[in-house]
Amino acid sequence: AVLAAVAFHTGVRRLQRSAAAFTWAARARGAGATLPGLPRSGAGGTGVGPDVVLEASASSSGVSVTAALVRAAALSALGALAATRRRCLSGRRCQSASAPVRRALDAFGARSPARPERSRRQFFGGFGESGPTGDTNEVLETVNGIRRRRLGSTDMAVSELALGTQRWGGDDFNSPDEALCHALLDRGVLEGGINLIDTAESYPIPSSNQKPEGRTEEIIGSWMAKEPGRRDKVLIASKITGGMNITRQSIIKNCEGSLKRLGTDRMDVYLLHWPARYTPQSNWGQSLEYDWQKGRQAVPQAASFGDIVEAMGQLMEQGKIRGYGSCNDNAVGLMGMSAAARERGVPGPCCMQNDYSLLNRRIEENGLSEASSPALENCGFMAYNVLAGGMLTGKYGLDIENMDLEGPPPAAVDDPDEERGIRSNRDPRGRMDRRDWALTLIRYRTRAAREAMAEYKLLAKRAGLTASALALRFAAGRDAVTTSLLGHTSVEQLDECIKAFEEAARQPLDPQLCWDIDRVHVKNRLPLFTVDGARPERANRGKIGERIP
Repeated sequence: AVLAAVAFHTGVRRLQRSAAAFTWAARARGAGATLPGLPRSGAGGTGVGPDVVLEASASSSGVSVTAALVRAAALSALGALAATRRRCLSGRRCQSASAPVRRALDAFGARSPARPERSRRQFFGGFGESGPTGDTNEVLETVNGIRRRRLGSTDMAVSELALGTQRWGGDDFNSPDEALCHALLDRGVLEGGINLIDTAESYPIPSSNQKPEGRTEEIIGSWMAKEPGRRDKVLIASKITGGMNITRQSIIKNCEGSLKRLGTDRMDVYLLHWPARYTPQSNWGQSLEYDWQKGRQAVPQAASFGDIVEAMGQLMEQGKIRGYGSCNDNAVGLMGMSAAARERGVPGPCCMQNDYSLLNRRIEENGLSEASSPALENCGFMAYNVLAGGMLTGKYGLDIENMDLEGPPPAAVDDPDEERGIRSNRDPRGRMDRRDWALTLIRYRTRAAREAMAEYKLLAKRAGLTASALALRFAAGRDAVTTSLLGHTSVEQLDECIKAFEEAARQPLDPQLCWDIDRVHVKNRLPLFTVDGARPERANRGKIGERIP
């Protein structure tokens, strides 16, 4: 079909673009698969008999038999081209075709509807493009005061405040039980303008025998099952456990397991919880330096980018997911998946997900934001830990050296007042008052992080904002951020977050305040990754055993 289409264009050019040839081409293009006035023939009625074509076209337009034969070949291809056009319009890409083929398809209207041209098309040939839509992160609508932004190149409009569910139904001291989870969904989705729920097959964390992994998805499913139509009110993103667990087969199987627990036949976004390959930041610690030796050993054993996008493409083809992406990943992961997707003719990733906050703007400066931009991959971004494990809420004291008696106590594990630290541990304000969590999340309490937070807290006070509101509104105003995933242990916490994003929709932060934030940031661009007190006997090991630097 493609060769015939190319032959048609060659034939027309050799006819010196005669008026008759152009009239014929215009009619054929407008009719989709037949010439006006000519009968269909062949199985399915998609072809035109060569005798009819030769008689009708050669005699009526006065062109040569060669030209008529070229026309016949082109007409016999139109049925197949029409099918190709239907696939392209439904979101299946034609980007992998060669340049002559793309020109032929363009001439017959077989590729996706026209979009504003972007430099990424010229530079990368359309990596990651999955449909005829606009720029990622553009505001599409505002619902109950919460803005909704386009996710990647899809038609999904996600609320810029989303429900994070890591501890829903879990075994932690303040994990929301099923009743509270449903109350959070009622407030957020039915009343508050939120439509995105982020979960994972491994949630809740922590889990137990009585509250096993997968329970969080079941809780979300039980809420949707309460009332017809609830599924259509939300967009669901879930994740497959990363590392060596990821294979082409497990992506399909685990997705189907999540769908069963959620009680639905489709998921909106499916993500790798962390990459299949080795990469330093997949361990959530303070490791940044890439270990070449470990890469040589680990990467060849991991699922390839091609395996991943083929499995995701299959799930999209089956209607089980609408898009996919990766968490705790970087520009290498995004560009690798995008390149593999283009080679295989499947949609590229629609979003990435990473730790992001006032304290951790790494994605904006390490290439991921650049790669995700509409200028290149047009890929969305979901931010988690926007409140830095609760440290940016202001509920924990930051001055642990001078024992500031006017402010709140520091996190229990950092408190120089031992008795007070014991009391905080018994009646914890949050995870930072529990030794297990506090040590795991130590990156949010480095000396550099505390110094930066103290300055941000002062800026918030001067602007008449709470510390939480400043952190949330900052994230809402960033070009690179599509949505922020927030976990809550009470409806009151959710109310506070909703209010902050409603205010963000009404009024962006003052430009001078944004510059003051940047001035703090440039003093130390990576405060989470400074390591206090690295011990000489623990070479290249961080607090949680990760490799550093």
